[in-house]
Amino acid sequence: MIHDSRSIEQASSHRPEFANTRRARARMLIGTYESSAVEYLPYDSESPRVADRIANLIVQSGSDLQVEHIGSTAVPGCWGKGILDLLVVYRPGCLDGARSTLDGLGFQRQTGADPFPESRPMRVGGVRYFGRIYRTHAHVIEAGSSEARDLVRFRDLLRHNSDLRRRYEAEKRAILARGVTKGTEYSNAKGAFIHGALSAARRERCLWEIDTER
Repeated sequence: MIHDSRSIEQASSHRPEFANTRRARARMLIGTYESSAVEYLPYDSESPRVADRIANLIVQSGSDLQVEHIGSTAVPGCWGKGILDLLVVYRPGCLDGARSTLDGLGFQRQTGADPFPESRPMRVGGVRYFGRIYRTHAHVIEAGSSEARDLVRFRDLLRHNSDLRRRYEAEKRAILARGVTKGTEYSNAKGAFIHGALSAARRERCLWEIDTER
């Protein structure tokens, strides 16, 4: 689901969780992010609900932003590291405003040896929901960029292709079995698989378009 200021305003008229933005903000606080080694965890059915509330908080605080839940926690049944990944899309020229919005909500800059650059930042935070802490990564990317499109496209491929999802899970298990447990190294190790899946999907789409034109 794409979250933006217009969709949230429309939803507020018939969805009780958006009826009072101030109450929603009070319930959903962005706390400190605690780093840890990458784990392989089962799918948590509450993840989309928590991601939805965080997305609502962001778009209500930054009207020029759109937010999508991406990554394994956005794919029903998919095992992964259990971190909520959010794509926070800003309009060209509005990067400073996007960073300020997230910083003002309590999101933190990455720590460690290899953080994302501030030209393509990632903010992190921890959200408590019914006694559990959900670690969150907010990827801040310009609207229309190939990276933003690919993140959404890969999520959708996993949602609609159970075989691809199982192979992706197997790839993640294999990476961890090699002893890769640091977040950045783990993400980089998955890159070849993700790139291959996206390339294969593009080829299939091109072939389908050629066939339909005949």
